[in-house]
Amino acid sequence: MAGGLVLSGCASLVTSDNAALTPMALPAQWSGAEASAATSPTSLSQWWQAFDDPVLVDLVERSQQANTRIQLAQAALRQARAQRDVSAASLAPSVGSSASARRNPGAGSDGNTFAAGLDASWELDLFGANRRGVDAGDATAAASAASLGDVQVSIAAEVALNYITLRSAQQRLGIATQNLASQADTLQITQWRVQAGLATSLESEQARAAVEQTRAQLPLLQTQIAQSRHALAVLVAQAPDALSAQLDAVAPVPQARGDIALAFPADTLRQRADVRAAELQAVAALARVAQADAQRLPSFQIGGSLGLSALTLAGLANGASLTSALLASVSLPVFDGGAIRAQVGVQQAALDQARASYQGTILTALQEVEDALVTLRQDRARLVNLQAAADAAGNAALLARQRYSSGLVDFQTVLDTQRTQLNAQDSVASTVATVSADHVRLYKALGGGWQPLAADALATPLPVNPSGRPST
Repeated sequence: MAGGLVLSGCASLVTSDNAALTPMALPAQWSGAEASAATSPTSLSQWWQAFDDPVLVDLVERSQQANTRIQLAQAALRQARAQRDVSAASLAPSVGSSASARRNPGAGSDGNTFAAGLDASWELDLFGANRRGVDAGDATAAASAASLGDVQVSIAAEVALNYITLRSAQQRLGIATQNLASQADTLQITQWRVQAGLATSLESEQARAAVEQTRAQLPLLQTQIAQSRHALAVLVAQAPDALSAQLDAVAPVPQARGDIALAFPADTLRQRADVRAAELQAVAALARVAQADAQRLPSFQIGGSLGLSALTLAGLANGASLTSALLASVSLPVFDGGAIRAQVGVQQAALDQARASYQGTILTALQEVEDALVTLRQDRARLVNLQAAADAAGNAALLARQRYSSGLVDFQTVLDTQRTQLNAQDSVASTVATVSADHVRLYKALGGGWQPLAADALATPLPVNPSGRPST
């Protein structure tokens, strides 16, 4: 049975007649998975540990600390929190101080006037305009924290994918080098047979062509290794060649251990940083609508001043006259050419955009998980077939070389089996890396790689039945 997703939001913001988000139907489980098992967001927060590769763990953790995009998102979060504090300051009274000295030329000492005092003012937020601004600031700051989490998720995945590409290229380079050695041996045998009159120069040139074609693959793989190493260095905020000593040693492609425990779709969306950010942006947009609407109502302000006045500067401390004033004011928009109404319309349109963005983010998240599940399952099946093909190709190449040395098969058979062996082994190595990369993409799609702070989790989506009643 289909489920639904609805934002509970802040009690002061989300009302029954104007909620930030409307329920959205969700599948009960993933179609790309045979079964689903409940899991917690924390089980995915450090998914790279599942690959049992200390170098990968080190690189991801370094990137989370030093990456420039993460630092940029952290600065944006600090800015959003500071802006929220600016909005909160409007709820408290403001107090200022002043001092002045005045001299009237030609009036003698009696023309001097010195004054000092305090001024205070406080806007009574009876209709919640300022409170709505603070609510919007709270939601925006929390959305900024979720956006930081989304960057952390992306950076962790990028590090893992580049690391897998690096190790895959190293493995493929080793395979190409081994096959090159085998083909070089075949070329040597062919040259001996030509000298003995048992083969023609045509066979020798064919063997030489096969050797050079394989050798031509080596620079491409070496380039891929270097570029992946450079990308990893930049992701950890280092110069491109800074990780050469750490990454030059050949290591196998990291493999994720075990199967991933899949959360239900609604739980997965709770884990996704981009979904949470879009949700909180809608909460902020709703608060801004309420703030703009409150501008139509009267505003009340209380102000006052308390000061000292004297003819001399020293007199301010002794014998100064005390002055005080108290003022209460009310203002109500009468005619503004429709500016306030238009501003409400602006914020309402922004809320509509936030709602549409939220729904689009949910659909994209669902698609990414489904695509990742299908891709992982199919690549696993493909790897089984390729491994069987590589084993058969290796046996065929060995038999062809032995029979060619005995003159039982022609040279074309040797070339074909060696070419098939190289292609099959290279495909296995590439697909092994692809399966690892599929795991990374699935972890990312499930929302792994970050953990929301309790202070920034203003709202949590709740699964609901089609009737709209909360699930039990």
